[in-house]
Amino acid sequence: MDIEALSRDTQERTFCKWLNTKLEANGCPPMKSLRTDLCDGVRFIQLMVCDVSLGRYNKNPRMRVQKVENVNKALEFISSRGVKLTNIGSEDIVDGNLKLILGMIWTLVLRFTIADINEEGLSAKEGLLLWCQRKTEAYKEVDVQDFSFSWSDGLALCALIHCHRPDLLDYDRLDKNDPHGNTQLAFEVARDHLGIPQLLEVADLCDSKKPDERSVMTYVASYFHAFSSQEQTETVSRRIEKFAELMQSLWVSRNDYERRVRALLAALAEVQDKWDATKFSGTYADVKEHSANHAAYKKTTKRQWVAEKQDIATLFGNIHTKLRTYRMREYVPPPADLLTQDVDESWNQLLHSEARRSRAINAKIREIQDSLRKKFADLANDYQKRLQSVSAELSAIEGPLEEQQKQISQVQARIPVLTEALKAVESAEAECDAAKVEENDYTVYSCQDLEFELELVIQSIGKKFAFVENQIVSRNMTNLTPAQLEQFESTFRYFDRDETNTLTISELAAALASLGIVYADEDMDIIYEQLLQNYGAITYEAFINLLVDITEDQTSIDQLREAFQGVSGNKPFVTELDLRLAHVPASWIDYLRDVIPSTLNEVGEPQYDYEAWLDSVFE
Repeated sequence: MDIEALSRDTQERTFCKWLNTKLEANGCPPMKSLRTDLCDGVRFIQLMVCDVSLGRYNKNPRMRVQKVENVNKALEFISSRGVKLTNIGSEDIVDGNLKLILGMIWTLVLRFTIADINEEGLSAKEGLLLWCQRKTEAYKEVDVQDFSFSWSDGLALCALIHCHRPDLLDYDRLDKNDPHGNTQLAFEVARDHLGIPQLLEVADLCDSKKPDERSVMTYVASYFHAFSSQEQTETVSRRIEKFAELMQSLWVSRNDYERRVRALLAALAEVQDKWDATKFSGTYADVKEHSANHAAYKKTTKRQWVAEKQDIATLFGNIHTKLRTYRMREYVPPPADLLTQDVDESWNQLLHSEARRSRAINAKIREIQDSLRKKFADLANDYQKRLQSVSAELSAIEGPLEEQQKQISQVQARIPVLTEALKAVESAEAECDAAKVEENDYTVYSCQDLEFELELVIQSIGKKFAFVENQIVSRNMTNLTPAQLEQFESTFRYFDRDETNTLTISELAAALASLGIVYADEDMDIIYEQLLQNYGAITYEAFINLLVDITEDQTSIDQLREAFQGVSGNKPFVTELDLRLAHVPASWIDYLRDVIPSTLNEVGEPQYDYEAWLDSVFE
């Protein structure tokens, strides 16, 4: 038998099995021969009625004209679905013209199994071939160049399975010199575990002088569809997991903000009540003790509150920046007296109470030179106002992230002038010390206080700039969460030992290793040289972009809605079983179960309305 005849024989068996999978889905008995089983048109029509009715037809045709009528009805239906059939008529099928029948069925295979395959802009045969090459390129024994000889040893099929489901077979333990065994193994694993029907025989691949291209394409296309569905399920599951992580991080941040505001307000009120209840005994020793205690408060407790107040304001701004980044609803703390404005008002009350106490203490100590007090106080108060103005300007920054960067840079440009102006305050304080001036009724600030607050302002500017920079990267990149970017930023700053905002090759390797990313020395040399070529130095931007190249994803309401639809099977609700089957981690399932509104079905099981939930958290 020549190669062409063998090819037709393989095609007939393969296409017959392919059609039988359709008949089986319709509850119809299978065919044994394309030449004889299609000739009366009955099976042909049964193949077409999976989702529509073709009307009445001859179910037991005896005459040729009845068979022709049946076949014509099926052919007309195929044409109505946009499939163009050429060089074949109803008589060819009734007469069992195998060559034309095979050509017709191949057209159907292309239209309904292969035509929708798309990979990197290529479709049909080229797209399927590229997909096979990409999935098997890591297997050195496999070289997929066509849909014929490249599949004759069974290793390409085993590689496709192992690439997606390494739990189903151990590729490294295969006998690479046993094509029959490898092919049979691939057939059995695909059939039993992946639901891929065995359209070919081992001999069709291993013993044929030239495996039939159309038959191989028909079978390999089943692998593409099976694994594409698996990859889609993993993607939607990952998106839900990332979104649950984002929502929990926001919940933690909001709880932390409310807890810290309540604690700070309570502490401010407590110390003011204590001051109001204090009575002086009238002795110098008693007044000096109160003075020492008050000075200690300003150097310890108050500074902790200054830092806490700044951190709370930063935390509140970060929460709103995150919400705006993901287009989610604005956060309004409950109750309403937990806003940053309320903290500022309480802080101002503290400052007034502190000033009153300072005056009460100072009234009991001998008069000192008012001129020196006023000189220092004017400089210190003016300097603190300048610091407060900078802090207020920094806290008020809003708008598009790139515009926020510009505003932060403008604020940062004022720091050198403030640093230089502090020298005048220090000089005035030295004059007071020389005159034995220990207290000052005209100010509550010392040089150390102002130095501390200046450092806080500088740190706040740096934190704000880094946070906005992370949010820009988080918005533009498709994989990294804000939490990941914060981790990467702190890692970069830790290993930037000389604070030059760049990393050496050893610092880069150490930073990557701390994140669980380890490269061989030669690979690290290549990465380092590429980054130098692209950025000129290993800057923070280069470091973040390197990490982004490793992973990629993003979260939007449309993707999340598609993700939930994929997990739920396009139901308007999702169940706990749906989430577990999609391999969402149990901790995130518990969280989603608590926050998504639900109703009970007829058997008392909760159904979670993810549509309503997404609408409630996104703008």
